[in-house]
Amino acid sequence: MDEKVKKLLDRLKEVETLLGSSDVFSDQKKYKELSQEFSRLSELKDAWNYYTKTNDQLIENKALLLTEKDPELIEVINEDITNLQNELDIVKARIELILVPPDPRDSRNIIMEIRAGTGGDEAAIFVGDLVRMYQYYANIKGWILETLATTDAERGGYKEYIMSLSGSNVFRFLQYEGGTHRVQRVPTTEASGRLHTSAATVAVLLEPSGDEAIDIDEKELKIDTYRASGAGGQHVNTTDSAVRITHLPTNIVVSCQDERSQHKNKDKAMRFLKAKVAEKKRIEEEKKRSKERSQQVGTGDRSERIRTYNYPQNRITDHRINLTVYNLDQVMEGDIDEITNALVSFYYQEKLKS
Repeated sequence: MDEKVKKLLDRLKEVETLLGSSDVFSDQKKYKELSQEFSRLSELKDAWNYYTKTNDQLIENKALLLTEKDPELIEVINEDITNLQNELDIVKARIELILVPPDPRDSRNIIMEIRAGTGGDEAAIFVGDLVRMYQYYANIKGWILETLATTDAERGGYKEYIMSLSGSNVFRFLQYEGGTHRVQRVPTTEASGRLHTSAATVAVLLEPSGDEAIDIDEKELKIDTYRASGAGGQHVNTTDSAVRITHLPTNIVVSCQDERSQHKNKDKAMRFLKAKVAEKKRIEEEKKRSKERSQQVGTGDRSERIRTYNYPQNRITDHRINLTVYNLDQVMEGDIDEITNALVSFYYQEKLKS
């Protein structure tokens, strides 16, 4: 890591010089790129300075420990060593994240689809918990979230919840959330108090951008309208405002009933359909380029069990990177940076290896 950081800090000096040149102002695109690079490398410099300063303090304390005889002072030094080591671990993870170079897709809008899997009522309740977790995370990050479609479950939660998210680095941090999320807990619906395992599946789809417009011929669509309905009488109305669209060439089916206007429901359903068609096309192209499974990790493959949420032990484990933390209560309140940051760093290292 040291060599890589030193090279980038040398690059920071170059970028600073280039930004000071009068020529760069005439090329706004270049100026914007250099400004973004300067911001990232400056953040790296601050983190690295803090890392080296903390590491020096740690080395000093360890040296003190070898000569100190006073039991009380030894206890204080040991406590400082523990705190400094924790600080080092935190800042090292931050540096590793900064070292992952920007991707053009980082801030692309996404559509997230969360569906109840095995586990009946408890799976639907878990979908509601995941939706809330991602909503809180989006709020912390300052992202814009829009609900596209929901299907309520009778005993709470959702059979399905589809939302779009937009903002800075939204795809960068959520691209690896696709897969099967498993929950282990004693359900409120379980009278005997037994531990229950259920699951929800998550798919993360990039919304097609302007330069990759997905043209869908209206002749290839089967559009049905029907009366909206929902658990407990929610979303019920007296007109056929709900819309179901079937894309005949791919057999992809999407629906939306949340809006009272048929036109708005159709618009939202079409956004979701275009994202699903684009994702199918992207995966097919990927398979053509490589048959290696490792190249397709993190693409939203819902058959892959990626994470377990264990409530009795307040534990959450991401199986892909063998990360286990004991702050599930905080994670469910949207504090998932530790997990998303670790995934971004891990998959970048995997790409470098391949």
